[in-house]
Amino acid sequence: MKILDLGRMGYIDAWERQKEIAESVLQGADDTLMLVEHPPVLTLGASFHEANLLLSREDYAARGVEVITTDRGGDVTYHGPNQLVIYPIFDVSRHGKDLHRWIRDLEQTVIVALAEFGVESRRFPPHTGVWVGDLKIAAIGIKIRRWVSLHGIALNCDNTLEAFESIVPCGIQGYGVTSLTEQTGRQVGIEDAKPAVIRGFQSVFPEA
Repeated sequence: MKILDLGRMGYIDAWERQKEIAESVLQGADDTLMLVEHPPVLTLGASFHEANLLLSREDYAARGVEVITTDRGGDVTYHGPNQLVIYPIFDVSRHGKDLHRWIRDLEQTVIVALAEFGVESRRFPPHTGVWVGDLKIAAIGIKIRRWVSLHGIALNCDNTLEAFESIVPCGIQGYGVTSLTEQTGRQVGIEDAKPAVIRGFQSVFPEA
């Protein structure tokens, strides 16, 4: 498994980079774990409903938040500073060739990583993602193209949670969000989370 840490990068640029890497993986290159931090952006998935944007597009623009339609699954989610975004560009045919299993395995990588911080997290069927109690700490949205996975996981580290108040996160009514900092009671930044996330992937995908 190749680790690619790109630091802060705009969403569109990162998306283009994902597609380039996906072509290489499709041709037999190593699975690649891409780590990035985005400027403020709302991404809209294939199941997006306009009602889940609580402000107008103009209001988001005035706040410095881009709104971008993507080809991943899911509804609307937020990416921004101090949130770790994890793009596992893996050939899923090497890891069971099962979409349901793939998503469950991605959830497990985060569950393993959070345990290093003493945070007990869980799955919350039928909702995709990783939760602490009834609060979502990591959102997951993917796209499988010729069995290579694009998009991935957004893990709230030390990012502001106020941005989520302007949307219905992932289109799920009645549940809030949380972060590593909020759950541990101390500042846990992206750089703190990266090694744990990498170890989580190495644990769940030892053959990658």
